[in-house]
Amino acid sequence: MLSLVSIGNLIFSMVKSSIDKKEKLSHISRIVNSMKVDVEQLREFSYTDYGYVSEELRRQAWPKLLGLQLDCKAPTYGKIWLEKHRDYTQVVLDVNRSLKRFPSAMKEEHRSKLQEQLTTLIMKVLVSNPQLHYYQGFHDICVTFLLTLGKDLGYAAVDSISRSHLRDFMDVDMNRTRSMLNYLYPILERADPEVKAYMEKAEVGTIFSLSWLITWYSHVLDDAKHTVRLYDFFLASHPLMPIYLAVAVVVYRREEVLKTEPEMCFIHVLLSKMPTDLPCEQLINTARTLFALWPPYLLASEANFEYNHSKTIKNFLKFERAIGIKTKEESLTSAKVNDADRDDRMSYASTNLYKVTMWTITAAVGVAVVALQYVVS
Repeated sequence: MLSLVSIGNLIFSMVKSSIDKKEKLSHISRIVNSMKVDVEQLREFSYTDYGYVSEELRRQAWPKLLGLQLDCKAPTYGKIWLEKHRDYTQVVLDVNRSLKRFPSAMKEEHRSKLQEQLTTLIMKVLVSNPQLHYYQGFHDICVTFLLTLGKDLGYAAVDSISRSHLRDFMDVDMNRTRSMLNYLYPILERADPEVKAYMEKAEVGTIFSLSWLITWYSHVLDDAKHTVRLYDFFLASHPLMPIYLAVAVVVYRREEVLKTEPEMCFIHVLLSKMPTDLPCEQLINTARTLFALWPPYLLASEANFEYNHSKTIKNFLKFERAIGIKTKEESLTSAKVNDADRDDRMSYASTNLYKVTMWTITAAVGVAVVALQYVVS
């Protein structure tokens, strides 16, 4: 008998197979070049095979997903102003250690120039948003945007997601981040109770997935094509979607997990190393299915996560409201969003946060029907 997750995967895979790459390029190009971009429709194409397909389309699609103009410019700060920031020394150390994130064939002179731009990009985001605190792994996300979008659009994109998708990671401590990881086992219990029980018996915990979450997997993936494909997906999704993908990865590797000695150290080592042949499309299917069946606000209590007080969730809700996306979840959370917002707003009244609401939560069948409508249009 097929599980709910298997049925959802089957439905999503049927949608994916109904459009080829050339046709998809045409559809996406038409959307991003429209006078008024249909963000919901643009998101749908991130869920299907190949994501946004090419570097050229990503340079247009990623900013549009974030409500950015393609001609935006990064602010200008003097070097002395950037260097006196509390996190400058750590940023430089991390950037200097980021060699593997650049193409191996890139000339050293070019790479060094990009590393300088990366340091400047990160510092501009931090200086522009004094409420944000740098964390190790943030540079992994920033280099992906720099290489894909360039220094100006890359800055604008990182500035946006730092105040929404990544906001809880950039608190003064990692308490909210650790709390977010608590979602892993409640989701895994529904996806694969046998693996969940095995991992709990071994006391594996959640730390193995920390770098996955806070770098959007870019720190653990060797293939840049996999990295940008997942960024397509995450930019179009709810901020907690990387947790659902983590569960999808664990479920995909269930046989390896169950064959490993049930000791924390062995399973932790196994899961910490990501396979090179990662089936991104399959994992995206599974993550979306899990999210549609068990959205995070329904599991918040079980995960001991203060959903309505999360700065990430609050700011993401504002952002989506600003671009006209409304969901049934808004009515469940909006009454508490104002209270959750008060501390941040009072401390950093000068911060120009994006205004939003939550991604549309639909059943797997509903998502498939919508996607099919876009394909045949």
